[in-house]
Amino acid sequence: MTTLKKLDSISQPADLVALPHLPRDEGGPVFAEPWQAQAFALAVRLSEQGHFTWKEWAAALADELKAAADRGEPDDGSRYYHHWLAALERLAAAKHLSNPAAMLARKEAWAEAYRRTPHGKPVELGTSTTDPQHQSQ
Repeated sequence: MTTLKKLDSISQPADLVALPHLPRDEGGPVFAEPWQAQAFALAVRLSEQGHFTWKEWAAALADELKAAADRGEPDDGSRYYHHWLAALERLAAAKHLSNPAAMLARKEAWAEAYRRTPHGKPVELGTSTTDPQHQSQ
């Protein structure tokens, strides 16, 4: 379990309270896997850079959590950062920070790289295979 110790990047600690169901302990947000901390940090950084407000972010995450509940997914916290990532992807597309085709191509490239990587070896992603512009040339 990883705990985020440095919360200085979020302008006001009260901003964390606005996030529904954020897994935390007395030290701050907690993460079961490194990708969760990276997704958290990316949302914070994009908000800091003015791509969206923290209020917009909290609303996008709340919408994603509500959609999951409407689909009947359990609310046990095990999928929280999957919903976080889905909300981040949706907001990034809505704000034209990325596009769904590029995100899907990147996910597929990582999945393929993972399948082809021998156990115990680092997964490496090639560059041209994930860029839709390179695929059309």
